[in-house]
Amino acid sequence: MTAPRDTPASRRVRANGDGTVYQRKDGRWEAAGYVLAPGNTRKRVRVYGTTRKEALAKLTEKIAASNRGLPVPSAQGSVAAYLTYWLENVAVHHLRENTHTRYTAVVHRYLIPGLGKKKLTKLTTKDVRTWLNQLRTTCQCCTRRIDARRDQPRCCTVGQCCRKQLSPLTLTYIHSVLKSALEHAVREEEIPRNVARNVCTGTPRPRRFEPLTADEARQLLTSAGGHRLHALFELALHTGLRKGELLGLRWEDLDLDAGTAAIRRTLQRTAVGGLTTLPTKTRASERRIALPTRCLQSLKLHREQQHEREATNTTWQHSGHVFTTVQGTPIDPTNLTRTFTTLLRRAGLRRIRFHDLRHSTATLLLEQGVELVVIKELLGHAHIGVTATVYAHVRLRLQRDAIDMLGTALNGPAIIETAGSDGDEPPPCAAFVR
Repeated sequence: MTAPRDTPASRRVRANGDGTVYQRKDGRWEAAGYVLAPGNTRKRVRVYGTTRKEALAKLTEKIAASNRGLPVPSAQGSVAAYLTYWLENVAVHHLRENTHTRYTAVVHRYLIPGLGKKKLTKLTTKDVRTWLNQLRTTCQCCTRRIDARRDQPRCCTVGQCCRKQLSPLTLTYIHSVLKSALEHAVREEEIPRNVARNVCTGTPRPRRFEPLTADEARQLLTSAGGHRLHALFELALHTGLRKGELLGLRWEDLDLDAGTAAIRRTLQRTAVGGLTTLPTKTRASERRIALPTRCLQSLKLHREQQHEREATNTTWQHSGHVFTTVQGTPIDPTNLTRTFTTLLRRAGLRRIRFHDLRHSTATLLLEQGVELVVIKELLGHAHIGVTATVYAHVRLRLQRDAIDMLGTALNGPAIIETAGSDGDEPPPCAAFVR
């Protein structure tokens, strides 16, 4: 009987379930075995290597992943093909229209040109990291041929690269879109893992905003006193509502007797539907807020003026919105931005975004000592961590003021005592406590 060690390596018997390893006629080694496939089925796979050890290691890795419950990838197409499928069949049903439009722009502008030709199953963490590093240091005018489409080229077309690079915030957004697409590929068992999650792009600096001070806010409200939309600007500064939430308010959402407002919808302009009423940004954004007395008075006056305008204007179109155009139709968000910019100029204030009114509300409330959780509920943030992160600089300033006040309290009596003493009297003793 022949001893096992005398049997050729290609003829050795392997245990049941370990697969087979043999040498091909072309000299390469081939290993084959059954692994888990999508749909809880079994599939026979084949791997190759220049040596028996290499082929066996590849097969062992696939069998080990199968034993952990990871099915073998089924995707055979490119990254570009899967991203197109994901946009048209998955993301379109789970994202808001404007968000889907931004995702589509990112996919066609950055992801497909950079990674589209690679096989989805062959995409590695190194590929993603190398591509992001290249994207971080590449001039977009040269890469996307922006300069060639300008009336007066001023960059790579004339040989003077302007080094217009993407911001860290944009890079993080591009990375997040890729992660979302690959995460769905994992859920569909197209790939075993999301390689984009292993790439760290760093935490970008938050976008800087310049909120109004208390004096500037009073100046803005004074200048808007005789404006047709005075109640809107006053409500924006007192409650921190988003632009779309303000424009989406209906009279049925307001209870002026109880002094509350129900935030249920937002008004936005989309590429397909035009001016459209949509649900709030998040579930937490759907909320009920209290209205200050000043806003209640402005809203009651605004309602009376709207009724008078409706009675005298024969072309009035009743839409039910609180804030409308002079014809009664909903206000376009872009037109509100223009009106706000004109109002700032007339008030002699620096130019800010309309969204900075929301930041102004939160900043002024924090400076007045309002609890962070109250501000979170007012603004409609999904998590209090969002509120704490966005307004961290305000909290640090308040902490510094509090520490300075404590230092004054601790140092003040000692300084006064030292000044009134000639140094011969003993220090005061602590009172005896029973």
